[in-house]
Amino acid sequence: MNYFQADYSLSIMTTPTTSTILMVRPANFGFNPETASNNFYQKQDERDAIEINHLAQKEFDGFVALLRKAGVEVIVIEDSEAPRKTDAIFPNNWFSTHEDGKVILYPMFSPNRRLERRKDILERLMQADFVINEVIDLSFFEQDEQFLEGTGSLILDRVNAIAYACRSLRTHDVPLKYLGRLLDYKVVDFDATQLIEDVHSPIYHTNVMMHVGSDIAVVCLDSLPNFSEKLALQQALESTGKKIIPITPKQKFHFAGNMLEVKNQQGEKFTVMSKTAYDALSKAQIKTIEKYTKIITPEIPIIEKLGGGSARCMMAEIFLPKN
Repeated sequence: MNYFQADYSLSIMTTPTTSTILMVRPANFGFNPETASNNFYQKQDERDAIEINHLAQKEFDGFVALLRKAGVEVIVIEDSEAPRKTDAIFPNNWFSTHEDGKVILYPMFSPNRRLERRKDILERLMQADFVINEVIDLSFFEQDEQFLEGTGSLILDRVNAIAYACRSLRTHDVPLKYLGRLLDYKVVDFDATQLIEDVHSPIYHTNVMMHVGSDIAVVCLDSLPNFSEKLALQQALESTGKKIIPITPKQKFHFAGNMLEVKNQQGEKFTVMSKTAYDALSKAQIKTIEKYTKIITPEIPIIEKLGGGSARCMMAEIFLPKN
């Protein structure tokens, strides 16, 4: 891909939370067998493809309405009918944006998900007066079967310049360290596993088992088998002043780690999680989160079941400066 580059001078002020979210409305949402090989959250459904996509669109529209009602700016992109992209609803895996005007494109595990990288989406951002200084395309790592799936693989603490990542078939060491040097971020990486049919298997994405907001960190520490890595992760979170809210492996299976903090135009903060995740949390955990933010809970059961991702995965944060 050939991308554009523009000159722009600005003073950069790091903020952990954005008020602008980009979401992709599905045209062909469905079960993706290429990703199901290492995403144990995906389940098949007997309904036909048209009905499934209709249900996903309904859930998507309801989610967008909740965000907009709270005053969060949402840029909705319609997925293109062709080529068919069952997972286009999860745009946070293929790109991230940054306050200095950088856009980073990521190497994707599944060949059919690589079709989601669309230049016209970046052009749409520019048409909305967002400034893109540089597009850094890391997809060349795919040639060597090395992957790093955006803010699925990465939990970015932008204020403290830390990238948290659990190693997996979708999160490899070489592109991870490359990204750390590129952004000048400290990388805190670790192994995280889940018990599937009596076998400990790697967790496919970091954002399944942890969330980092301005003041809180929701994390399944029990998924880290290595004690020293568990201690290092806990210490890194505590050293940045985060209030740690531990979740159990069972809660993690209900997407209780898959959250994102957003804010509205007035600066009011919200933690976004699915109704599935919310229902899995204890009253005490919810109360702790609500000390710091309000909570938004979209109902997205068909998207979670077939896509194996939840609310956080559907939101691509826009941190780009504006003209």
